[in-house]
Amino acid sequence: MGQDEHAPAGLDRRDWIAGLERGVGIIEAFDDAHPRMTASEAGQRTGLTRTAARRYLLTLQHMGYVASDGKLFWLTPRVLRLGQSYLDSARLPRIAQPFLQRVAVGTHETAYLSVLDGDDVVYIARNGPQRQMSTGYVLGARVPAQTTAAGLLMLALLPDAAAQAWWAGRKLQVFTSFTLADPDALQREMARIRAQDWALSEQQLDLNSRGIAVPLRDHHGEVHGALNVTMPMGQEGSEAAVARVLPVLREAAQAMRNLI
Repeated sequence: MGQDEHAPAGLDRRDWIAGLERGVGIIEAFDDAHPRMTASEAGQRTGLTRTAARRYLLTLQHMGYVASDGKLFWLTPRVLRLGQSYLDSARLPRIAQPFLQRVAVGTHETAYLSVLDGDDVVYIARNGPQRQMSTGYVLGARVPAQTTAAGLLMLALLPDAAAQAWWAGRKLQVFTSFTLADPDALQREMARIRAQDWALSEQQLDLNSRGIAVPLRDHHGEVHGALNVTMPMGQEGSEAAVARVLPVLREAAQAMRNLI
């Protein structure tokens, strides 16, 4: 039996295209630690032989997604079309936009719609002032989930099996002196977030930045993402910021429930 015949669980062998999975895997193998790779390096990161990895890389180069100097390969801006296709076609960001505008107007802060993708939060819609601060995330930006209010909230609300999978072998990263990197402390914070159904995050990823988030649920109660605000901390205390922002976020999330 050939390698292509071993379909993943839950998918019929006749419906599975192994080459497509491997091609996407090659694209995903590039990251900030591996911006340029040889075919051998790409093969090592994806479990392919050098020859197979080279064939996929050359095909992607022909399609315009990869460039090469003959030895090293790297992604081209064309890859951004894949993410832009999601932002252009997905229903949720379009539905959220007027509600994000309502939050931005009501708080004078930048409002975001975030979703959880593996270990990261991805920002798929935003509205509000453009501020010169490191927390002014662009659409499609990915941020470690443990460091943001939206990420902590969505992790805290994961079903038990998914939460256990996230914690399995987890090594928490430290980004600032305030980052919650102790597993016991982070689990206690997640329990508190789960009980109150909203999250506050301060200086976890960037100093002097604050985030407040509420879950975005449908009318069945299923969580589809988070509505959140990011802001510089300035002179405003935590309690004052929560009192000012949380009711606006909750009102917007409640208004969206029957639309998603």
